[in-house]
Amino acid sequence: MQNKKSASIGDRLFAALLYILPHHFLSRIMLRLTRIEIRWFKNFAIHHYIKRLNVDLSQAQIDDYRQFKSLNDFFTRALKPSARPVAQSPNIVCPVDGSVSEIGQIQDEQIFQAKGHSYSLEDLLGGSPERASYFRNGSYATLYLSPRDYHRIHMPAKGHLMEMLHIPGRLFSVSPSTVRTVPNVFARNERVVTNFRTAHGPMAVIMVGAIFVGSIETTWADVITPPAGRHMRQWSYDAVAQITIERGIEMGRFNMGSTVVLLFAEGKVQWDEKLCTGSKIQMGQSLGVFN
Repeated sequence: MQNKKSASIGDRLFAALLYILPHHFLSRIMLRLTRIEIRWFKNFAIHHYIKRLNVDLSQAQIDDYRQFKSLNDFFTRALKPSARPVAQSPNIVCPVDGSVSEIGQIQDEQIFQAKGHSYSLEDLLGGSPERASYFRNGSYATLYLSPRDYHRIHMPAKGHLMEMLHIPGRLFSVSPSTVRTVPNVFARNERVVTNFRTAHGPMAVIMVGAIFVGSIETTWADVITPPAGRHMRQWSYDAVAQITIERGIEMGRFNMGSTVVLLFAEGKVQWDEKLCTGSKIQMGQSLGVFN
């Protein structure tokens, strides 16, 4: 179900401010602040954050905020093994906690972003018509993680890693208000694209950076960004390393909140009919099934 809500005047004013902010400079400052391990500072920062955003630590492996080494350690906290049961096969597993930004079918190579805005597969995937061709008329899900959410990313389906791309870009906010106002925001922001081969065809898991998201990392390559760089970087894995990740297993993480975009090939996925814009989601629940 697509979001038909129009951008408000407040949305447009916020977006105008984002255009002039030094995204990467501010994110570098946040990166350093979140790594400070001075006890009084990190305890004050974490406590303030928990109170302001009403963060629930009851399901975290560490439930005493004073035990986190830093604000980033808190952001990337692990959950108790029983906190997120994984839906049984053949379900496609939700990779994150957060909410659905958009979910549906790709129209030729256009992905719906918000009312009045779509963006192309080719732009999202680093300007490659070949990569885009795998997902033309396929299925997509755009999943938003707020700063209060669990920040680790898990596999939607068992997959064999074929390729990873780091695509430099801006760091606009990816909050709902920005998505309604900034054209092509997911194809403009810095992002890490991971392409997998599955039993049901190609699958892409795309981790989109955002303002104050100072780091994106994967479990097989550690920190991908920073540094941001100016040119796209590419890693090919199929002929070099056999990396297969099971459904529901952690594959990456963000610092603070951002967005994950999932892509599947044409005719392969049937999304859960209950899911629509704004639906709350948790890692491990079913997003749909393979056809």
